[in-house]
Amino acid sequence: MAFHQRSISLPSRPHVSETEVAQELHRLEASISSSNSISMMCDGLRSLANIYDGLEEIICLPSNQVCSSQQRNMLDGEMECSIELLDLCSTMQGTFAEMMAIIQELQLALRKGDDAAAQAKIQSFIRLGKKARKHFKKSAKKPAFDKMVMLLTKAREICISLLESTLHLLLKQIEMPKQSLVCKAFYKKKEIVCKEEQLQELECSIEDLQNGAGDLFRKLVQNRVSLLNILSS
Repeated sequence: MAFHQRSISLPSRPHVSETEVAQELHRLEASISSSNSISMMCDGLRSLANIYDGLEEIICLPSNQVCSSQQRNMLDGEMECSIELLDLCSTMQGTFAEMMAIIQELQLALRKGDDAAAQAKIQSFIRLGKKARKHFKKSAKKPAFDKMVMLLTKAREICISLLESTLHLLLKQIEMPKQSLVCKAFYKKKEIVCKEEQLQELECSIEDLQNGAGDLFRKLVQNRVSLLNILSS
């Protein structure tokens, strides 16, 4: 990969601090804003999953098992937002799977020299990406004064930003006329073999994204269960 996000290992630390998690979130946020490749987004998903492991440790600390009425109100608000985030993550996981299938079909069309079928697959990819864009909604920020809730809110915002940026990069790979790895194949037939190799690389990247979204979804579910345990105590 051209980019290697510094992998953190928060779960192995006996007492991860809120400051450490906040620093990792800040670093990840900065890397997303400067990311220009899908491989960087794959690394970002892995880093975010590690961060959620750290958040799980913080949530499960004895000091966080009892909360005031004000904290409960803030947690209730975050719990509502977590449902939307789970839905988004699940949707993107499915979108990545569909994109991967389309790329496979596109490769087959290129091998057969069927330009019409290949163009149709490109359009299917674009339509799928644009449809997925509609799932990204701007949510109003709610003030939070509890450190744990602030970290959860920040992680959620970064998760949405990461998934949205990933989708943008995937569409950019396909949409740019005469410059994208796909469209060039139709202008220089002799480069089709090379483009197939690039498509295979893209397919592998999308598979990594699908796996990363699936892993992240499981972390989000675990965090939600732990928060529910606090609220029901």
